Amino acid sequence: MGMSDILQTTKLPLLPLREEIVFPLMTIPFFVGRKSSMEAVDQALSTDRQIFVITQQSSTTEVPKLYDLFSVGTIGKILQVMRLPNGTVKALFEAQQRARVIDIQLDNGFYVAQVEPVIDVSAQTIDFQELMERTQRALKQYLETTKVKIPEKKLSLMAEESSGHLSDFIAPYLDLSRDQKQQLLECIDPDERLELLCLILEEELEVNKLESNLKKQIRDQVKSTQKEDYLQNQLHSIQKELGQIDDTRTEVEEFASRIKEAKMSKEAEDMALKELKKLKMMSPMSSESNVVRNYLEWLVTMPWHEKTEDNFDLDKAQKFLDEDHYGLEKVKERIIEYIAVGHLKGSLKGPILCLVGPPGVGKTSLAKSIARALDRNFVRMSLGGVRDEAEIRGHRRTYIGALPGKIIQSIKKSKTKNPVLLMDEIDKLYQSAMSDPAAALLEVLDPEQNDTFMDHYLEVEYSLSDVLFVCTANSIDNIPAPLLDRMEVIQLSGYTELEKHHIASRFLIPKQCEIHGMQEGQLRFQKSSITEIIQRYTREAGVRNLEREIGKMCRKVVTKLVREQSEKNMVITAKVVHKLLGVPIFEHDTKEDSNKVGITVGLGVTSMGGELLLVEAGLMSGSGQLSLTGKLGDVMQESAQAAYSYVRANALHLGLDDSIFSESDLHIHLPEGAIPKDGPSAGLPLITSIVSAFTKIPVRHEVSMTGEITLRGHVTEIGGLKEKLLAAKRGHLETVLIPKDNEKDLVEIPDEVKKGLKICAVENVDDALHLGLEHFPDALKKAPSAPPEIAASPS
Repeated sequence: MGMSDILQTTKLPLLPLREEIVFPLMTIPFFVGRKSSMEAVDQALSTDRQIFVITQQSSTTEVPKLYDLFSVGTIGKILQVMRLPNGTVKALFEAQQRARVIDIQLDNGFYVAQVEPVIDVSAQTIDFQELMERTQRALKQYLETTKVKIPEKKLSLMAEESSGHLSDFIAPYLDLSRDQKQQLLECIDPDERLELLCLILEEELEVNKLESNLKKQIRDQVKSTQKEDYLQNQLHSIQKELGQIDDTRTEVEEFASRIKEAKMSKEAEDMALKELKKLKMMSPMSSESNVVRNYLEWLVTMPWHEKTEDNFDLDKAQKFLDEDHYGLEKVKERIIEYIAVGHLKGSLKGPILCLVGPPGVGKTSLAKSIARALDRNFVRMSLGGVRDEAEIRGHRRTYIGALPGKIIQSIKKSKTKNPVLLMDEIDKLYQSAMSDPAAALLEVLDPEQNDTFMDHYLEVEYSLSDVLFVCTANSIDNIPAPLLDRMEVIQLSGYTELEKHHIASRFLIPKQCEIHGMQEGQLRFQKSSITEIIQRYTREAGVRNLEREIGKMCRKVVTKLVREQSEKNMVITAKVVHKLLGVPIFEHDTKEDSNKVGITVGLGVTSMGGELLLVEAGLMSGSGQLSLTGKLGDVMQESAQAAYSYVRANALHLGLDDSIFSESDLHIHLPEGAIPKDGPSAGLPLITSIVSAFTKIPVRHEVSMTGEITLRGHVTEIGGLKEKLLAAKRGHLETVLIPKDNEKDLVEIPDEVKKGLKICAVENVDDALHLGLEHFPDALKKAPSAPPEIAASPS
């Protein structure tokens, strides 16, 4: 095609440009501000006015090096210089020819460039003529489809120019990118440069064609929706006149005022102002504006600084707690300690309390009392059945109908940033392979992290450090260990019969009388009637069913008074209870009438409280098999096997012949076979029934027992001692055998529970058999001081 001649190198003052690409034959003004550049201009003026101009690869570079410059620039002459008042220089530059930069050096405050000038030489072949015509056609179409204007004089000259000059003439006028222009400048061969220009022009024509088609489609779409837009605008105007919507400007101003008044965090305020700016630019009728409006509404209505003053009066707080609940001393003591710390420090940092206990013992109502004692707002959120992490942390705003999570919703509902927040039924969270809402609570219930809690909807940090979290659960077994570790667990055991008496007379009866419209004193319950309801119409650790039965009686009494049009007072006796409530629902387990072989009374704990657990052992001819029935769990079955193994291993010690085990089958049964039973604490009654069955020695019917056993005959610690003692008391048992290791727990058992019970702490199986059996085998009349080892004969 064509070629270019390279001349000898020369040194010229260097003027680096930030943005502008200068082609040969251009005359262009530019402003010079850098000191080194002004020195270069002065040097050129003092000699032959020749200067080398080249563009920087990055416009932000202040002190360019060789690698910061493009490889090709232009040599030209400074025609005119004007010094401006602000210290800069305006220079008029005439570009003459291309040159390639070889090296640059700093000399006396300005850059000197060593450059190689390039002279264009075109081949002027037949292909060149076709290329010229193709380029001129493309240029003509380009000028017709764009707003680019080239002076007529320039156009007439272009027809006479060579390929190289034609490219340099056209390029400055075209709307090309900086990289495209530099690519043309660096193309040394003039014919190749013209071909490159032609390709660029054709690409631009294709882009312009696509843009034209797109604009046509948009115009057609706008035309088709003009009617709808017109009607929407008319509807908006009508609604505005009717006062159904506010003016957008007024709404934006109102939001701006509310954002300022909310005193939110810097992060939240920046986010709110950003969204407000978006709302200002949106159409009030668009769906997106509603999303932004709802988001701003949530931000400005959140309590960022609103707090209630905590009550640090211990006596007042104790009074409120005692007024609302009877008993529950451990919880009350913890709350009083919490308030005392706040009184000393002057501020409170919310602990994470978890109240664990059976249904109906007052866990939820206790949280309300805590809020009342502290003078804080109370808000409750139920976690039962929550299966999605987004219900805790909120949905992202990209979803239609997105809302914040339950935590933020509850805080907003409380209108303060330091409420008492009850998380009810935390052990009922639904967990699956798809989601784990308990994991989302790890941050919420961690005092070290919850001061930067971020809801997915709000997308700004909100501090939960002032919130007093109170969680409730019926059992800690279903709470994940990491979550449980973040909470202070307070166990609430079932109420004693005496506590239920107090609760019924002080709280439940007055409450139900008020609910049913009865005057104070119009309905009076005798103590025996309350006892009858507690023992024979309810079976629970709490008082929920007790309140339900009292309410049922109130309705029947009210119905009778209304029918008789009477206002007389009524006394409820045990006989009246039977008349109003019908046949008793429950008959609580009680002790056997007499001592019997193989039948021992054990003690167990359910979610409803303590229960008597009857253990029956029967012996029959056979081949040494052991049968276990009564829907026993794995742990209880293992306890029975351990008890049987102990008896076999210590047969001589217990006065038994080894042959009896191979000639007899043992069947152990726990009545109420439809009810699942499990746990290790039935080991002691199991071994007592087995020994009784083999030795034919009756078990004392007034004795009940509980304890886990080992193969060596040790009796180890169990749980739920209070509930078990309550069950024994309710069953009219006189003696209770408990493990020696549980003797320390008796200190915390109320005296009213221990009253009337003979509680004996046993260390080994021998001690229990001494107390539990009616009389003893000969081998046990002089029992050793310590239980024998497995398979050891008595000394």
